[in-house]
Amino acid sequence: MRARHRPAAALLVASLALAGCGASDDESASTADRSVAGEASKADAPGAAADAAAGAAGPKAGGPGDGGGQRLPATHVIRTAELAVEVGDAARALAGIRTAVEGAGGHVADESTERVDGDRVESTVVLRVPQDRYASVLARLSGSGKLLSRKADAKDVTDQVVDVESRVATQRASVARVRALMDRATKLSDVVTLEGELSRRQAELESLLARRASLEDRTTMATITLRLSEPEKRERPGEEGAPGFLDALAGGWDALASTARWAAAVAAAVFPFGAALALPYAVWRWLVRPMRARRTARGSGASSAQGPGQD
Repeated sequence: MRARHRPAAALLVASLALAGCGASDDESASTADRSVAGEASKADAPGAAADAAAGAAGPKAGGPGDGGGQRLPATHVIRTAELAVEVGDAARALAGIRTAVEGAGGHVADESTERVDGDRVESTVVLRVPQDRYASVLARLSGSGKLLSRKADAKDVTDQVVDVESRVATQRASVARVRALMDRATKLSDVVTLEGELSRRQAELESLLARRASLEDRTTMATITLRLSEPEKRERPGEEGAPGFLDALAGGWDALASTARWAAAVAAAVFPFGAALALPYAVWRWLVRPMRARRTARGSGASSAQGPGQD
């Protein structure tokens, strides 16, 4: 009895290994497949062959990767560009560019504006526009002012898109097969093993779907990085070294204020010395000098009184 069912079990295991999602999935799924091989061996050979045929046909049914040899895949290109433009008014130019991009079906993904040297404005914006309007929008941006630099890049990622689409289809079929095995499993250990395998394959499928969404976004919407800057303000040659009336008045006032400050500083520095010299002068002026004057006057009076007596 066991010898009769061994070919059916071997056929089921072989079909699951051949229809898996690559060598990595085959190695991880071999344990789960062998765990339910005993349960699946109860089915006869024609039923197992039908399940294997259905699993092998899974990746070919529906999905973007159908009929790989019947038609050529579409071309998928990631387009990016970097522009530097000098404009007279960055704010006004940015408003016009935003309107033009939104009119083309795009949007502003990022914007950064800063003031340089106190009087000039620089803005950097990241624009996302549809691929079919990429050339017209790029020409519109290049002509919005004085073009300083321009760099455009186109990267063909058709192989990556086709590979991801194929892997998504294969991984979906792998998840469906594990779910089918879970429906037929009767042992608790087999169910636990298959649940872990299903979680792992489902996580890989979600990762592939996220990668496919990223590629789809970058191939359908082009990215343009635009830097707007205002020109530096330069003085006219005839005006250099020729200040106006207000400039001269301001300069004279500054000189007067500076002189007054210096004079006040000098007076404050000399004041202690003047105070020290003023005290001896006051003593000499109001005490010593009057006393000397009185003595001189007395001496003169005594001399004049003695003169007539002696004659």
